[in-house]
Amino acid sequence: MMLIPTHHFRDIERKPEYLQPEKCVPPPYPGPVGTMWFIRDGCGIACAIVTWFLVLYAEFVVLFVMLIPSRDYVYSIINGIVFNLLAFLALASHCRAMLTDPGAVPKGNATKEFIESLQLKPGQVVYKCPKCCSIKPDRAHHCSVCKRCIRKMDHHCPWVNNCVGENNQKYFVLFTMYIALISLHALIMVGFHFLHCFEEDWTKCSSFSPPTTVILLILLCFEGLLFLIFTSVMFGTQVHSICTDETGIERLKRKNQPREHTGSWQSVKETFGGDFSLNWFNPFSRPCQPEIPSDKDMVRQVTSLSDTETMEDPSEETKDEDSVEVTDE
Repeated sequence: MMLIPTHHFRDIERKPEYLQPEKCVPPPYPGPVGTMWFIRDGCGIACAIVTWFLVLYAEFVVLFVMLIPSRDYVYSIINGIVFNLLAFLALASHCRAMLTDPGAVPKGNATKEFIESLQLKPGQVVYKCPKCCSIKPDRAHHCSVCKRCIRKMDHHCPWVNNCVGENNQKYFVLFTMYIALISLHALIMVGFHFLHCFEEDWTKCSSFSPPTTVILLILLCFEGLLFLIFTSVMFGTQVHSICTDETGIERLKRKNQPREHTGSWQSVKETFGGDFSLNWFNPFSRPCQPEIPSDKDMVRQVTSLSDTETMEDPSEETKDEDSVEVTDE
């Protein structure tokens, strides 16, 4: 059972019929643990393909334009290993962020029988999402692209074709970090390569013609600079959200009403999977698995009915959420 801060209160309908739980279809039989999660969204799939294409383009330019033609074999081997390792970790993190269930709430569990089984007491309330017909735990939000309610949803990212939630935020953070690192690494190598080619004959510093080499390097420089800025900003905002235990959606809806936070270090450990270790940077290592919400976790306790009557939320979430409350009447 959860205690809701007053700023989370919404305009609550006192009539249980408002939920219309009889319109909900019972949830399907849960699939096996580890079942692959994939969102069939055309825009998201296209963005994911573009992401892989851009990384592979950078791989092509770095290897076949700068490193392989270089006469400094030690320089080529070291930078080739570092760049390929970072690129592999970036793509692996991208796959994990895209194919991991971000924390979807069971769909269709707001049935009449299930709500009656909760045996709500006076002052207790449950919220229902009319879009996916699920009872929403605290801090869950509905995603119109995934068509599900996601626990601790931060935002929906088309570049990973998935929501960023409590189960895959670690992979998204690693993805932005590794993309920023390979972008920075590529920009540094482009700078050294230009200096090298200016000092020597352009025909000797690349296996391509000088005009082709210049075009490929300029495109890589533009791509690296753009993604370095974008992913660095995303990485910073995600780390800030984790340390403050406040998602992007919660920050937008806060409106100068601060919410209670947990310890920042504890939140970081829960996101990345325990105490600090190399597994924090490993996209194949799972974060701390959150406890499966019980039926009691779906029931929220209001501190006073008078507060519930007066507090209203003018945001769009008010239109998307319904609730049922048991009173002393």
